[in-house]
Amino acid sequence: MRLITDWFKRTFSDPQIVFLTLVLVIGFAVVLTMGDMLAPVLASAVIAYLLEGLVVVLEDRGIPRWLATTIVFLAFVLFLALVLFGLLPLLSRQVTELVQQLPNMISVGQNALMALPERFPDVISPTQAEEILNGIRREIGSYGQQVLSVSVSSVVGVLTILVYLVLMPMLVFFFLKDKDIIMRWFGGFMPGERGLADMVWREVDRQIANYVRGKFWEIIIVWAATLLAFSFFGLQYAMLLSVLVGLSVVVPYVGATVVTFPVVLVAWFQWGWGPDFVWVTIAYLVIQALDGNVLVPLLFGEVVNLHPIAIIVAILVFGGLWGFWGVFFAIPLATLVNAVLRAWPTRKPVLSAL
Repeated sequence: MRLITDWFKRTFSDPQIVFLTLVLVIGFAVVLTMGDMLAPVLASAVIAYLLEGLVVVLEDRGIPRWLATTIVFLAFVLFLALVLFGLLPLLSRQVTELVQQLPNMISVGQNALMALPERFPDVISPTQAEEILNGIRREIGSYGQQVLSVSVSSVVGVLTILVYLVLMPMLVFFFLKDKDIIMRWFGGFMPGERGLADMVWREVDRQIANYVRGKFWEIIIVWAATLLAFSFFGLQYAMLLSVLVGLSVVVPYVGATVVTFPVVLVAWFQWGWGPDFVWVTIAYLVIQALDGNVLVPLLFGEVVNLHPIAIIVAILVFGGLWGFWGVFFAIPLATLVNAVLRAWPTRKPVLSAL
C-alpha cells in the first residue's frame, strides 16, 4: 500500500501531469457519456482537422485564409455530392441485384455441397453435409430477420442522415473558418505551464494527421485498383466488391481476411472453378500484397510504429466502445495512448537508508 501511495505522491506532485490527466479523463468522459448526442460535432471536428492540412498548403502558397477555407470547403462539398448522388445509388442498385440473386446462389451452393459426399466420401458424409446445409439455412433466416428489423428502423436512420447532411457541412465550415478563435477560447481555460500536454499533442498531431490522411488515400487507391481489375475480368457487382475491399484497409489484418470471402464466393458463383475464377483471385491477392508491402510503407513509413498485437487489441477495445468510428480511429487512439506513455515522466524510486 505504501508503494502505491508513494508512487501517487511522486507522480501527481507535478502540476503538468495533473493537467494532462484531467484533460484525458474529461475527454474520454465526454465521448463516453455524450458521444451519441455530440456525434455530429465530433465528426465535423475530425473532418475539419483533416481538411486543415489542405488549408495550410494553400496558405503557404500565399492564398488568404478565408479564400483557402472557401476553396477547401467547396471541394469537400463537391466530393460529398459525388459520393451521395454518384456512388451510393450505384452501390444501392448492386446490393439490390445481389439480394435478388441470392436464391440462385444458395441453390448452386446447396447442389455443390450435396455433391461433396460423392466426390470425397472419406472426408464428409451425407449426414454431415445435410447438417451443414441446415446450419446455413438457419443463419440465412437469422440474417433475414435482422435485415427486416433494419428496414423497419430505416425511417429513423434516414432522418438522422438528413440531420447530419445539414449540420455537418455547416459545422465543418465554421470549424475551419474560426479555427483561431476556437483555439484561443480553449486556450483561455488552459494553465500557462502545460509543456507535457503540448509535447503529447505535437506527437499525436503528427502521427494522427499523417495516419488518417494516408489511410484516406490508401482506401481510394485500393478501391480504384480493385475496381479496374474486377471490371477488366467482368466480375459481377464490381463496384460493390471494390468498395468493400477499399474499406477493408480501415481494419488492418482482419479487414482483408473478412472481405476475401464475398469476393471469392461471387467469383465462384459466376464462373465456378474456371480460369476466370483463378485469374480474378490471383489479381485480388496481388492487389492485397502490393497494398501491404508497397503502398502502406510509401504512405505511412514509420509514422505508426505499433506492434500488430497492439493494433489488434486497440481495434477490439475501441471498436467495442464506439463501433465503426472506434474501429476507424483505433490506431490513432492507440497512438495517443502510446504518446502519453512515452511522455509520462518515469523516475526511479530512491530507497532511503534503513
